[in-house]
Amino acid sequence: MQLEMIQVDAFTDTVFTGNSAAVVFLDDWLPDLVLQGIALENNLAETAFLKPADDGWDIRWFTPTDEVPFCGHATLASACALHLRKGVERTMRFSTREVGDLKVTPQDGRYRMDIPRFDPDFAISGDALVNGLRDDGWVQLFRNRENFFVELTSEAELRAYQPDLPRIAELGSFGLCITARGSDCDFVSRYFAPGAGIPEDPVTGSTHATLAPYWAEKLGKTTLSARQLSARGGVLGCEVAADRVYLTGQAVIYMDATIHLP
Repeated sequence: MQLEMIQVDAFTDTVFTGNSAAVVFLDDWLPDLVLQGIALENNLAETAFLKPADDGWDIRWFTPTDEVPFCGHATLASACALHLRKGVERTMRFSTREVGDLKVTPQDGRYRMDIPRFDPDFAISGDALVNGLRDDGWVQLFRNRENFFVELTSEAELRAYQPDLPRIAELGSFGLCITARGSDCDFVSRYFAPGAGIPEDPVTGSTHATLAPYWAEKLGKTTLSARQLSARGGVLGCEVAADRVYLTGQAVIYMDATIHLP
């Protein structure tokens, strides 16, 4: 069996930057062990698998170790692959297993992604694992359904942050996202999920489903600019609506490949 795979760098206009994701086209779902094996072999933060559906595509995402309920950058990568390799010009609908439908629209060399809004939950002051990670630079602690978030005092502190990955891994499937006001954008962030096989994610679309509403409230604006300050880096535009967040970013294809399965 041969499967078409395209590797895309998302939230960037230049290869070797942004967050790389593999997009694998399927006619029907393969066994989960095969999907997980492909993701492990790719050894990227996420591999997206697409299967045609009546009004778009069913999508699933796997890290090298686990299936995850939501991945923003691999969804953007999927839209880029469909647009540039399959000639899809319309709004693309991706049906997920846990977060409903996601829509991505090509717009003047960028992609506008419609994702759920997950407001920050501040009722976690007693979480022992998270409190064990605290330091003096923490301004605010909050969470959503998948991750813990910490606002730090400055962009400089965020850049200098040295994660205690073994301690963060004790959060299990939860990751830790740190954020701060940006010097040349509205806010910046970094994201660590060693428990899911991702020591530091280059650019994380899904965390902005919570970061964007958080900073929209703090800054009193609904249109924001964001950067993720990993080594590869990435740039995102954010628009906050009543129950949705719209992320805008660029993406470039790095590689076209064929997977050979027995």
